[in-house]
Amino acid sequence: MTTSTSARTSTSIGNRGETVNPASPAIDTESVTALLERGRTLATPVLRAAVDRLAPPMDTVAAYHFGWIDAAGRPTTGDSGKAVRPALALLSAEAAGAAPEVGIPGAVAVELVHNFSLLHDDLMDGDEQRRHRDTVWKVHGPAQAILVGDALFALANEILLELGTVDAGRATRRLTQASRKLIDGQAQDISYEHRERVTVEECLEMEGNKTGALLACAVSIGAVLGGADDRTADTLEKYGYHLGLAFQAVDDLLGIWGDPDATGKRPWSDLRQRKKSLPVVAALDAGGPASERLAEILAADAKKSETEIADFTEEEFASRAALIEEAGGREWTSQEARRQHATAVAALEEIDIPEQVRAQLVALADFVVVRER
Repeated sequence: MTTSTSARTSTSIGNRGETVNPASPAIDTESVTALLERGRTLATPVLRAAVDRLAPPMDTVAAYHFGWIDAAGRPTTGDSGKAVRPALALLSAEAAGAAPEVGIPGAVAVELVHNFSLLHDDLMDGDEQRRHRDTVWKVHGPAQAILVGDALFALANEILLELGTVDAGRATRRLTQASRKLIDGQAQDISYEHRERVTVEECLEMEGNKTGALLACAVSIGAVLGGADDRTADTLEKYGYHLGLAFQAVDDLLGIWGDPDATGKRPWSDLRQRKKSLPVVAALDAGGPASERLAEILAADAKKSETEIADFTEEEFASRAALIEEAGGREWTSQEARRQHATAVAALEEIDIPEQVRAQLVALADFVVVRER
């Protein structure tokens, strides 16, 4: 994949706080909102029942993480996420000609694995905020974050295997493979933080593992539970994998230029963690004065302690973000989100699925890529 300056044409995104719009599709907001709400409504009772199986205090800690209670244990209507993965799992079942309810165990299993990864990631990354409130490790301590994450991972497989069918076994195999790739991606992400240079190909491989693999599983697992053949499931995974890469490209933009009021994280969060995200890697690979200056600064940053980085002023982070943008990293990442979105949508043409389901999958892809900061 080339990251030359000539490749960075025409597509740009606005300043901090504006809308990320790399693909410029017309979003059917009402339809997407209904799909997300359906996924949340059908999956949440089963998800709550699964969490209730955990021994105290893990059940309470998990409930806090999901936004069902506050730190004092009082019920709350806090943000528990957009429910994109459950929505995809239910649509996946319909793609196989089954009722959406067939995909509920898959939706819950994927959501459990996703939240296992969030609990561990927050701790490893030192993130103190998620969805506008303190993370689990900050409130309940690192040990509980690790234990509850492990418990959610175990529950995910338990939920599927309890179905006791051949298709449930096929679904579990796909979930465990996706989980392994997700963990591989997190390991790569951490290792890249301590390297001066990471190639664009390495970054895309890492993000494909960390984000693409589980989204790919989400959009195939319902179909597998509904009896779909491997070709259909594999093609749906292709859609989900590229959708995951598009999602992560936008997330990388938000990780540097996103509005904290929308992201629920600190300003310049990825720069604070020295992440080698796509905008950074593309900027370093671009060449030119801004790229070279950025390389010098980040090489010096790599030798600093976490305490020294934490003492940086807002202006110091802003100057690094400006160099990334000047070198073309911001625009290239926007274009990459656009390309991955197009690849995901094109995959849907390779299989015979109901047209309504196809249209809804396209609408969800548009929603994932075009998000407000």
